This record gives sequence, C-alpha cells and structure tokens, in this order.
Amino acid sequence: MKRFLEALFGLVALTGLPYLIYLGVYYLRRPSGTPANTWPREPSVSIVLPTYNEAAIVESKLEELVELDYPMAKVELVVVDSSDDGTADLVETFFAGRDEPQLTLIREEERRGLAVALNEAYAAAANEVVIKTDCDSRIAPDAIRRAVANLADPEVAGVTGRNAEVIGDSEVERGYRDIQTMIQVLESHIDSTLIFHGPFSAFERDAIVPIDEDSIADDTELALKIRRNGGRVVFDPAIHYKEAAHSSFGKRREQKDRRAMGLLRLLWRQRDALGRHGAYGRVVLPFNWWFMVVSPWLVASGLALATIGSLAILGPLGLATPAGIVAFTALGSRDALGPLQPLYSLFDTQISLFRASVTLLRARANGDDETHDGTWTPDEELREVLQ
Repeated sequence: MKRFLEALFGLVALTGLPYLIYLGVYYLRRPSGTPANTWPREPSVSIVLPTYNEAAIVESKLEELVELDYPMAKVELVVVDSSDDGTADLVETFFAGRDEPQLTLIREEERRGLAVALNEAYAAAANEVVIKTDCDSRIAPDAIRRAVANLADPEVAGVTGRNAEVIGDSEVERGYRDIQTMIQVLESHIDSTLIFHGPFSAFERDAIVPIDEDSIADDTELALKIRRNGGRVVFDPAIHYKEAAHSSFGKRREQKDRRAMGLLRLLWRQRDALGRHGAYGRVVLPFNWWFMVVSPWLVASGLALATIGSLAILGPLGLATPAGIVAFTALGSRDALGPLQPLYSLFDTQISLFRASVTLLRARANGDDETHDGTWTPDEELREVLQ
C-alpha cells in the first residue's frame, strides 16, 4: 500500500511540476496584453478565406468581412475554393457590382487539402499584411486594426487572437481557452507563442513561407517557421474572435483529436528547433513538448496505476476508482463540474493528445507516416449553431 501511494504521488508530482513552475512564473511576471510595441497604421491588407462547401454560411461571413472597421479600399479578399455546392458562385454573386474590397477568387479544380489551398492563396495575396480567417468563425470589428498595430513593431511578423466567446455555450472549450490564454500571453512576453488560431491569424506578407502540403496544423506551422526565420510571433488577447465548439465528449473527439494530431506531428517534424531561437526554443517549445508529448502519457499512466493499484489492494471495492474517473468524465462533458470544470477542460485536452499520439505511433509502426491528407469534413451541426 505504501509503495503504491508513493509511486502514484510521485507520478502526479512529476506530471504537475512543470505546470506549477509555469504558473509561478506567470504570477511573478504578471504579463498582460500584447508584448508588441503597437501603434496605429493602415497598411494594405489581404484577407485569405479558404472555403469548402460553405454555401449555408459563406454570405454571412462575407457580410462580416466587408463591415469590418477598416478602409475597404485597402483590402483584398482572397477566396480559395474547392466546393461542389456552389460556394464560389455565391461569392461571385455577393461581390457583383462592388468596387471594394477587391476580390481574388481561386477556383480549384480538385480538392487537394487545406495546406495546398493556403499556399496558393498566400502566393496570390498582393498586399502588405495577410490575414487568414475561417468561414465558420466570427471576428471582432476592430480585429484588423489591432492586428496591424501589432505588426507595426519591426520585431513582430505574426499575431493571433483570442477565442473570446465560444459559440454554442461549451463550458469545456471555454475553460480550456481561458487556460490557453494565460499560457499564450506568458509565452509571448517571454519570446513568442507556439499555437496560432485558424479563425484569426495575421502575418507580414514578406515573412510568409510555404507550409507542408499535408499539414493539419497550418496556422501554427506557418508561425513556427516565421519564428525560425527570425520574426517574433505573438498572441494579443485584445484581438477577439468567436468559434463554435461541441461540449459532448463524443462529438468533440474528432475535432480535438485532429488538432492534437496536427500539433504533435508538427512538433516532431520541427524538433530541431528545440534549444534554438532564443527563449522560444529554450522555454516555450520545451513546455509545449511537455504539455503535448510527455504529460498525456503520464496522465494515462497515472490513471492506469490508480485503477490497477486500487483493484489489487481493495479488491472489488477498487472499482470505485475507474467509476470515479468515468463519472468525472461524464459530468465534465456535460459542463456539470462547477468549479472543477477548468480542470476537466485540461484533462479533456490531455486525452485528445494521448489518443492522437497513439494513432501516430501506430501509423509509424505500420510504415505509414501519412495519417491525414489535409482535407476535412464540414461539421453541419456547428454550422447550424453559426446560422
């Protein structure tokens, strides 16, 4: 019994120590806002919008974009589309008779994946600043102004924003985003942040480089490559966007597991950045390796050890441990844990990362490193929430 408790306590302590250190640094430094030296300006802007079968929501997205608080005479909208539901035709109809913003519509003859589409759109973007957004998200009216103010800092080549409101009222996703905001603010003040968000990311056009054609972490990959080339990539919590999200455990799995797989694969492919590029490679990347690669296996090992140990020591009464885990998961997925809900949000993310790492390891063992071709299936339920 004593050895079991010592082993379990040691595993929990090992798992949590880096998080406690990071939390301590956060409260010592008290970072807030963006670290960029911002000032107002109005450069020309290209907004990149990739679309695939978005006929139900593309017009509302276009209406949002043309109403943004920015001079539309300085804006170009680059839409890259591979739909078979008439999305591109709706885009052309929307812009018929409009002088501004300028429309650049790229019709793909076949669907080749998001990364390929983005590389094509970025190459076509003609303006000084390039902003990428998703059709199934909503951005604040002042998002462009805040982004270009960040990019006015000569050291900053990329900036992303915060999911300020989770459409669909998902406490699970909201809890994780709040934790992620704290992490990204601190990372940005230390050097640069790792994760860039698809609903809103902005880059200096001259800093953009091609991303891997099979990437499923395209925004983060571009930001990481820009940082490797010498530009800072930061998080500004004052840049707001909205994104729909599921709360139910099952429905969230595909979305979150896919994201987790993309981030894990990116970290592995860019592993030679560890220890390089200033505090980014010495602090930010090692923490993210712990959070995404090491910690999920420790969490899974801790749950397994607690279950096996309880059954060995308590017999049938030990079933209370796995029952408690199941109850915690069930209540958390229903947003019913009260003050413990943020803890479940973190646990849920660790489960996705563990599942994704197992999938990647199995694929590698089978000699198949291509676990995803970069395409995705639109989530009809989330689109209904947006509508």
